[in-house]
This record gives sequence, C-alpha cells and structure tokens, in this order.
Amino acid sequence: MVWPIIVSVLGMLTGAAISTVIFNWKLKHPTLDIPIIEYDLVLLMQPILMLGISIGVSLSVIFADWMVTVLLIILFIVTSIKACFKGLETWKKETILKEESVKLLESTATCSGEGDYKSLPDSLDGGTQKETTKPEGTFLGFRHWKELGLLSFVWLAHLAIQIAKIHTASCSITYWILNVLQIPVSLGVFLYQAIGLHQGWRVISSKGDQGTHLPLYHLILASLCGLLAGTIGGLLGIGTGFVMGPLFLELGIAPQVASATATFGMTFSASISVVQYYLLNRFPVPYALYLTFVAAIAAYIGQHIINKLVNLFGRASLIIFVLAFTIFVSTIALGGVGISDMIGKIKRNEYMGFEDLCNYDT
Repeated sequence: MVWPIIVSVLGMLTGAAISTVIFNWKLKHPTLDIPIIEYDLVLLMQPILMLGISIGVSLSVIFADWMVTVLLIILFIVTSIKACFKGLETWKKETILKEESVKLLESTATCSGEGDYKSLPDSLDGGTQKETTKPEGTFLGFRHWKELGLLSFVWLAHLAIQIAKIHTASCSITYWILNVLQIPVSLGVFLYQAIGLHQGWRVISSKGDQGTHLPLYHLILASLCGLLAGTIGGLLGIGTGFVMGPLFLELGIAPQVASATATFGMTFSASISVVQYYLLNRFPVPYALYLTFVAAIAAYIGQHIINKLVNLFGRASLIIFVLAFTIFVSTIALGGVGISDMIGKIKRNEYMGFEDLCNYDT
C-alpha cells in the first residue's frame, strides 16, 4: 500500500517544518528590517489551505492508490521543472547584479582612487544585503502573536471537528454538519485578513508598497490557490510547502522568505494532515515518529548549511535549486513505490476503482 509511505512522508515533513521554523524564528529578511517569515502571507493562505486539506483527505478515501500515484508524478514533474526554470532565471539576475557591482567598483576606483567602497547588493530587489542570521529579538519580544493566535485557532478548530467526526456515523446528518462547520472557521479568518489587505490596515511587508491595498482579484486568486494547494496536499500527502514555495516565488517573494514562509505554513498544514490520516487508521505511528525525529535533525542541519552557502556566495537561487532537486527526487521515490504497488495489484486482479466514502471503516 502506498498510504503508509505517504503518511510517513507527512510525518517527516512535519518534523522538518518544525525544526526549520525553530531555526528561522529569529532570523530577519535579507534586505528589510522585518522577520524572514511573512506572517501576514501565511495568515492569508493558511485558513483556506487547511479547508482544502480536509477536502483532500476525504478524496483520498475515494481515490484508488494508482490514481494518487499518477497525480503525484504529474504534479511533481511540473513543479520541479517550474522551480528549476525559476532558479535559472534568478541565477541570471544575480549574475547581472554581480557584474554591475564589479563595474561600479572599477568606475569608482578610477574616479576617486580610493579603496574603501561599498558593493552593490546581492539581492534581487536592490536593497542592502543583511546577514540573515541577525536576530529579531527575544521570544517575549515577538510581534506577531495575533497572526500566530489566529492560525492556532483555525488549526485547533479543524482538529476538534475531525475528532468529533470520528464519533459520528459516516455520511450521517451530524457528519455533514461537522464537515460544513469547517467552512465558516476557515472563511472567517481568511476574510479578516483579506479585507485588511484590501483596505490597507494589513500589509505583506516584504512586498513593500505592493503588499497592501491588494486588488480583489488577487485575493480571490489567493483563496483559489490556497484551496487547490490544500486539496492536492491532503489528497497526495505531500505537504503544501511543495506547492506554496514555488507559488510564493512566482509572486516575487525573495527565495529566503518564500522558503521560510512556506515552511512555517507547512507546520500547520502537514501536522493537521497527519492527524486526519491518523484518525483514518493510516498512520504507522512508531515508524513515522522515528522518521519525524530524523527529519527534524536533518532539516535543522540542512537549513544551517544552505544559510551559510547563501551568505557565502550571495546567491539565494541556491534555495530554489535545492527545492527543485528535492521535488525531483521525491518524484522518483514515491512514483517508483506507487508504480510497483500498482503493478502488483494488476497481477493479483485486485479492484482498482473508486471507493465508497460512506462505507470506509475507520
């Protein structure tokens, strides 16, 4: 079965996300005096995304394993290719900035004959490059308690609803009422943030002047992308960071910020996915907990290494290439296991069609 592997992956993603969030907790934006995690962007996307996860997990009961495998392969191939092209585009921009920096230094040296100069920034938005290891402040000085509280409220509300569903008969009136209750919870928090961004009393700081007074079609698109990403994440068990990371890059978010923000959001989305799969009796607890622990350690070490490399070479595009490579390897690993399982079922003449949600035994 492909499901134990998928849920184990979700466990690893949860562990890795928590570890990475701890690492990024006090880091700053590479060019601005703000946190590296864009909390307002997470608050905009995450409520609808968690609603999508609930839809996706329900669909996972209906869809056959081979359908999930095919969707996984298609999604991962498309995402890895787009991330690779984005990385190449970012690399070229960084190269141009470095060349301009050298030319300016040579020009300044010719005019003034002095040797004490400031180089052009390595960042793509033209700001002054800062060490991303500069702390934001103490834990008690954290300024985003409201955003964190709202995200926690949505997470806990979805958790309570999922637990309540286990104690009701599938497809009963109570079951569907509980499912519908997830909509006002997610939609309410999303509308609060969306209205704030539209009217200007909320702001996505990393986008500067473009991060406030957002047009309605941008907010509608954000909700649709969040719902789609959550549904795909819940159905395929991939963690929404694989979808949200490339999406944030397409929005023009700096690679360091896109990675940190997507990972922070994935802490909520992957963990609620794990809970829902556990309630469906698809969670191999000891093995998944072991992988979660290993992934948390590996993610912390990896985050430290990539952060050093970005600061050393001045190329944030390295983060994008790592993302593309990780997605590509996941395509081979999960796709290979899924195809092998599918071939085995074909040989055994097992049923490979849609399942009945109402008859699923938890």
